[in-house]
Amino acid sequence: MIASSTLLEGGLALCLCVVALACLFDRHLLRASSLFVLFALLMTLAWWWLGAPWLALAELLLGALLTGASFFYALRVFPSDGDPSAHGRRVSYYDNLQGIWQHGAARALLALAWCLMMGGAIRYVMPVMAYSPTEHPLVLAAIFIAATAMGAFALHRHLLRRLLAFNILGSGVFLLLAGMAGTVEGAQALVSVGLMIAWLGSLLGALLIRHLFLLGGESALGHDSKAKEKAQ
Repeated sequence: MIASSTLLEGGLALCLCVVALACLFDRHLLRASSLFVLFALLMTLAWWWLGAPWLALAELLLGALLTGASFFYALRVFPSDGDPSAHGRRVSYYDNLQGIWQHGAARALLALAWCLMMGGAIRYVMPVMAYSPTEHPLVLAAIFIAATAMGAFALHRHLLRRLLAFNILGSGVFLLLAGMAGTVEGAQALVSVGLMIAWLGSLLGALLIRHLFLLGGESALGHDSKAKEKAQ
C-alpha cells in the first residue's frame, strides 16, 4: 500500500485533479490536448513518487510523448505530405457541437449511477480502501479522476474529447490499482501493459477521428449528429 501522505503528495494529488478537470471540460481542443500532456507529466511524477521508476518512464514515453502526439495528429497539427485535404478542410480547435438535452440528461444520470456504484464497491467490496481523507491523497485523487472522466466520457459528443476522457479514465484506474496492489513488480507489469494498450487505442482513435473528418467534415466528429438531424 501507499505510504502515509505528505504535503508534497497532497499537492501533487491536487494538481492532478485540477489539470484533469481543466482537460476534460475545456472546449478548446488544442488547449485540452496540451493540458493532457501536462497531466501525463504529472502522472510521471506520481509514479516516481510511488517508487515505480519504470512506470514513470513508460508514462513519459507512452502518455506524454506518443499519446499527446496522437491527439495533435488528430487535430492536424502535424499534417501529412500526402494528405489530399491539406489545402481543404481544417479541424476546428473549438468544440462547437451541441447535443440534445434529453441525451445529456440521460448521460448525466448514467455517469452519476456509475460514480455511485464505484463508491459502493470501494466502501463494501474493498473495505480496506475506506480510510480517512487525510490518508493517501493520490489514491483519493485517482478515485475522483476516474469518476469525473467517466462522467465526461458520457456527457461529451465530440469524439476527440471522448478520447481524452478515455485516457484520463485509464490513468485514474491505473493509479487506483497501484493504491490497492502497491507498486510491486507484478502490479507494475500489469499497469505497463495497460499503458501500452491505452496508447494503441489512442493511436487508433486518432486515426479514425482524422479519417471521419476527411470523409464527413466536423459534423462527423459528433456521436449524436445523425440523431440531432432527425430531431430537427
